[in-house]
Amino acid sequence: PARAPSPSPQGFLYTAPIREQGNIYKPNNKMMADELSEKAVHDVHTKEIDLVNRDPKHLNDDVVKIDFEDVIAEPEGTHSFDGIWKASFTTFTVTKYWFYRLLSAIFGIPMALIWGIYFAILSFLHIWAVVPCIRSYLIEIQCISRVYSICIHTFCDPLFEAMGKVFSSIRATVQKEI
Repeated sequence: PARAPSPSPQGFLYTAPIREQGNIYKPNNKMMADELSEKAVHDVHTKEIDLVNRDPKHLNDDVVKIDFEDVIAEPEGTHSFDGIWKASFTTFTVTKYWFYRLLSAIFGIPMALIWGIYFAILSFLHIWAVVPCIRSYLIEIQCISRVYSICIHTFCDPLFEAMGKVFSSIRATVQKEI
């Protein structure tokens, strides 16, 4: 069973997380301050990109990693001529390779522009709209939850306690007749 969050010492259900390191402008501990002073500012827009491993986070391992054997296969007893099989393999592989390059050359930069704009808008909305709305909601719901809790404890607790005392004296017995 899921546990309800326990209130903090101040009585709030949800509190802001406390960072041991402090923030990036005023670090709390000496080690973090030393790390920040030693690190040079690293610009992610001019970083060196890896031209060999272009999927370092393995985003497309199970989706678009399609080879000839994944698409075309001849079962035992049904084989074409060896030359046809080799030519088919070469045609498939070369066509896929060059057509992908052609599509990338034509649509790669426009699609990168579209996806860049999309994720910029998504990030902007998340940072400037979604998270502040959620934080605002959590702050407002704390006030409502306190009032609700007081009402429940004031009106419902005595009623249910009285009902429990009334029904606690009832005894039921079950007999099995043959």
